[in-house]
Amino acid sequence: MKKTLLLVSAILLVAVNFSTAQDANHKTGKITVVQDEKLTSLTQKYKEVNQRDPSFDGYRLQIFFDSGNNSKNRATDALAAFQEKFPNVKAYLSFKQPNYRIRVGNFRTKSEAIGFQKSIQSDYPNAFVVRDKILFSEMD
Repeated sequence: MKKTLLLVSAILLVAVNFSTAQDANHKTGKITVVQDEKLTSLTQKYKEVNQRDPSFDGYRLQIFFDSGNNSKNRATDALAAFQEKFPNVKAYLSFKQPNYRIRVGNFRTKSEAIGFQKSIQSDYPNAFVVRDKILFSEMD
């Protein structure tokens, strides 16, 4: 037991010496990164793909959908009512034939969406979580 404690203490002492050692003659440090060129190429391709499709799979709540006569008017009214109650939450009106729908929020995880769903449940008892494409620029 004493030998183990002595060994651990010695290792910690050496580690502290190396971590605090600095060359007094240099005021700024220089780091040289040695990496395979393929890693740089892969990082560049990743950036290009994200610039072409700046979205990711996320979640929203669908609070309204309707079709038929005057469905567009009902949808815009529902959108305005939501925005009045929740001015800090982004809402989206879309048309996917034959329905107008309103989806709200930009959530990275389903649990975030469910948490918001619980907070609006008294106003929107039929709201449900849907997967949707979220733009990075739409995130708060």
